Amino acid sequence: MSTPFKIIDLFAGPGGLDMAAKALDIPVVMGIEWDEDACTTRRAAGLPTETGDVRKYNPSQFPEADVLVGGPPCQTFTVAGNGEGRAALEQVLEFAKRYAAVQLDRQAEEFAAIREDLGQLSDERTGLVLEPLRWALEALAGGKPYQVIVLEQVPAVLPVWRAFGEILESKGYKVAEPEVLHTEEFGVPQTRRRAILIARWAGDGARFQADPKLPEPSHRCYRKGIHRHQGDSSRLPWATMQEALGRTDCFEVVSNYGTGGDPRARGRRRHDEPSATVTGKASRNKLVWGEQHLGTFSLPELGMLQTFSRDYPWRRRNGDDVEGVDAPGVRSVIAQQIGNAVPPRLGMHVLAAALGIKREDLESALKLQFDY
Repeated sequence: MSTPFKIIDLFAGPGGLDMAAKALDIPVVMGIEWDEDACTTRRAAGLPTETGDVRKYNPSQFPEADVLVGGPPCQTFTVAGNGEGRAALEQVLEFAKRYAAVQLDRQAEEFAAIREDLGQLSDERTGLVLEPLRWALEALAGGKPYQVIVLEQVPAVLPVWRAFGEILESKGYKVAEPEVLHTEEFGVPQTRRRAILIARWAGDGARFQADPKLPEPSHRCYRKGIHRHQGDSSRLPWATMQEALGRTDCFEVVSNYGTGGDPRARGRRRHDEPSATVTGKASRNKLVWGEQHLGTFSLPELGMLQTFSRDYPWRRRNGDDVEGVDAPGVRSVIAQQIGNAVPPRLGMHVLAAALGIKREDLESALKLQFDY
């Protein structure tokens, strides 16, 4: 299986989407990432990597790429329910409108003015979510629009993706209505939710005639207290932590995720359930069974819950040294990389849908990567 497309990955992290592309035999021209630890991991995994700030690059530097993918940082939108998060969202939506209104013959000057204004925001990360839109519009102005655009982030970014979708449609793209996907519905042994946008160029030189669609779930949605074999008979049971990790022992994961630190509200998941969302703090979760204390997940196991391989080369840059998962003090750094990553298995489904890869070819690729 191969495709005629080549990917540029913005905010590429440790390689989740790029490993998905590799599994589908889709070349990645470059992954741009500013975190040196994540770049060290990427290089150890053999992924093309440029260490730098996405804002300092543009499409003309990677002319071979015709697919734009990315998951920009979203911390400023995820402050649950407070005014700061809402204000950041409103700022981004206003800047998106400004980008959309730019005239092609004045793009350079007007984009420069927008960048200057973005630099005045109290949190510079707020404007990063606009970078994929800038790249898409610059490529269009340069006469070589991206054939496909794929964006992913936490559910809080969904209004931004919908605004981007409207802008892209006004510029000649067809856009699948952005929605939030549940990762366990795509075989990921974890209940994680991601907002996804897929767009296809529909103007001159378009390689697709069909409208883009989001991927169809292959597995059942997780519901606490509902057995995995109950539900839609056309779908597979959701994957469990035990089968994904290849463990035979019984355990329960005790997590602070979503509790605000309140010990009375700690989440619990058994070995025969999917994991809760794997975050950068997941390395602190305790494993217990009854009165037994079973320690914590290893870093490779946390990566496997994100559907990376057991031997994925997680690394940290320490001065001139490159350190692996067994080095002292690396646990929190690598756990953060793992928690920030796109699950490759989800990425395979999303890229296959975006690029029109046949279902049977996707399933064959999945079987080569996973035994559950």
